[in-house]
Amino acid sequence: MNFLKHKEILNRCEKINQSYEIDEQFFDGIVDDLLDSEMDTETVILQGFEKLLAEVDHEIERMEDFSSMKPNCFMGCAFCCYFPIVMTKMEAKMMFQSIEKFSDERKTAIFNHWEQYYVQQEEKLTKAFAMDHEAPETKLEYKKLNLPCPMLDPETQLCMVYEVRPIPCRTYLNYSDPQVCAENHMPAEPFSYEFLYTFYFGAINELVQALYENGEEVFVDYPMDAWTYDYLPSWVKKWREGTLSEV
Repeated sequence: MNFLKHKEILNRCEKINQSYEIDEQFFDGIVDDLLDSEMDTETVILQGFEKLLAEVDHEIERMEDFSSMKPNCFMGCAFCCYFPIVMTKMEAKMMFQSIEKFSDERKTAIFNHWEQYYVQQEEKLTKAFAMDHEAPETKLEYKKLNLPCPMLDPETQLCMVYEVRPIPCRTYLNYSDPQVCAENHMPAEPFSYEFLYTFYFGAINELVQALYENGEEVFVDYPMDAWTYDYLPSWVKKWREGTLSEV
């Protein structure tokens, strides 16, 4: 099988930077439709959260078509699930509210996994939580811990909350030989669509802000939750302990 080389990936990504124009209406339209709907506030927020995350996927697919690239990430390939995933408190609350809507069987599997995870990974988690997520060296040092994401099923190597996985998990893709991820903590070949964060966060904040300013009862502490960041495993720990809503 022929894989793209690093230089070719950079050239095609540069084509995206120079010639591809993101249509903000794809994101804005989701917000407008939800705000115009008759659904209750919680449903509007959770649908906005899930639809805007899905739109990130769709936008990446459009850019891949534009640049003739196809990711070589495959089911069960979980090397990127050992990177630090940093997310806002607002997103964490939305994600956990979405998980609560899962089937009882699925929730039980996730909760049982967490029971074991926080015991088995206690030492690594202590080291991870002590790292400054804003420090440039943290990404590599965290990856060296070989600490799996709490959402990763250890048996199937699949994400247990795939449809509501955070945006960093969606924007990191490999168009080269998947082996580079197995052989390197920080491979150069994978490409990150981090610039899509602006469109996603802008839209999700617009949605929650509009509801908040309209006097709706929202389940997040807006705007503080939108500016409070932590590692995904830390948010899971706080949610399990019932301390996620504490300031």
